Amino acid sequence: MNANNRAGNSGLWLRSGVGLLFLICAIILISIMATSVQAAPCFDNPKSAYNYLLAQEKSENQARDQATVNINRAAEGELVSLNGIGSSKAQEIILYREMFGDFKSVDELAKVKGIGAKTIEKNRARMRVQN
Repeated sequence: MNANNRAGNSGLWLRSGVGLLFLICAIILISIMATSVQAAPCFDNPKSAYNYLLAQEKSENQARDQATVNINRAAEGELVSLNGIGSSKAQEIILYREMFGDFKSVDELAKVKGIGAKTIEKNRARMRVQN
């Protein structure tokens, strides 16, 4: 009877609000711990640490610069990642898109005020047109 009593109490404990809250917190904690956490290495001098940070930044910039941008769906934040496109030109692209519909080709971007052939050529490899 003592074993049955313990089994019954554990079921009651899980059904109670405190037990359920504890279980949810435990699952969240385990999932956080299970995700891959990448710790920065230790360095013996500041110059090594600085070079490491520069390499990390360069890697992140290259990844961002290699990402293609769908000019028919891109938000302002994506458009400003293109060379020569600031916030105001990005807004012009979005406004043009809303007024006249999707771009049929990357070259059609030249119809947007403030965007010329040079800007298109600098970014051609990173831009795409997809509906």
